[in-house]
Amino acid sequence: MDFSVALPIFAITLREGVEAALVVGIVMAYLKKADRSYLNPWVFGGIGIGVLASFVVGILLNWFLKQVESTEPSQAAFYGQLWQGALGLTAIAMLSWMLVWMTENAKALKGEIEGQIGKAIANEQSAGFAVFTLILIAVLREGFEVVIFISAKLQGGFVPIIGAIAGLVCAVAIGMAIFQFGIRINLKIFFQAMGVFLLLIVAGLVISAIGHLDKAVAAYAELSQTSLCFPTDATPDLSSCLLGGLVWDVHGILPDKEFPGILLKALFGFRDRLFLGQAIGYFTFLAAAGFLYFQSLAGKPIKSAVN
Repeated sequence: MDFSVALPIFAITLREGVEAALVVGIVMAYLKKADRSYLNPWVFGGIGIGVLASFVVGILLNWFLKQVESTEPSQAAFYGQLWQGALGLTAIAMLSWMLVWMTENAKALKGEIEGQIGKAIANEQSAGFAVFTLILIAVLREGFEVVIFISAKLQGGFVPIIGAIAGLVCAVAIGMAIFQFGIRINLKIFFQAMGVFLLLIVAGLVISAIGHLDKAVAAYAELSQTSLCFPTDATPDLSSCLLGGLVWDVHGILPDKEFPGILLKALFGFRDRLFLGQAIGYFTFLAAAGFLYFQSLAGKPIKSAVN
């Protein structure tokens, strides 16, 4: 059983889980301070429904994938690769946006949440439902990102689930350590380190998503019997449809299906063979997303950094 595929999922779930745990902890601390602890069951209800809804979305996504795979082989190759590529692009966009947004707004997070919860409990009649909605949205936001990422990786078996559960358990433990036991944790350093780690993981997903889209184009060209692709090598692993030629080939030295290459692939998107288009996409993403991320770390607004 290859546990390397669980590592990036563990990292994503841990980071997103800690964000959700911070929101929950801030809300519960505010309710206790405002003598509204009787609303805590609404908090737990929001957590439970949010986790359940995320789980259901994951099941539906995987069911849809099974339906795609059950079509005719020629069509399954096209739709399967297209679906995986689209999921990859969605995960890249969601995780990148949340990474930059969370970093830029981390300092104001507590004040913003306390302002929202203050308004929510102002009306006694609707206070419970308002608290429930606030927590539900926070959990769904993080849960959907994890589910989309796991679906984009499309790894079989229970290993990805083990990684997700482990990350969630650690996130809950961190939340309890901070709010229940008063343990001081340097969240700034934690999120900065996890942010860099996340950038590398998502950059690896860029390589994968581009590869799937390229294969989708090749499958469509074969299905429709049209010449959409440039001339390619007869060996699939050594050729691409639109990505150009190989610019990196260390398959004989460091294969990505054996240790330690498989570990580097799981964590950082390492490939023993890399095409020109994938290399361009990888470094373009790292340059653009890295610039925005470090600008947000420096406390500079993204708009002014871009303009």
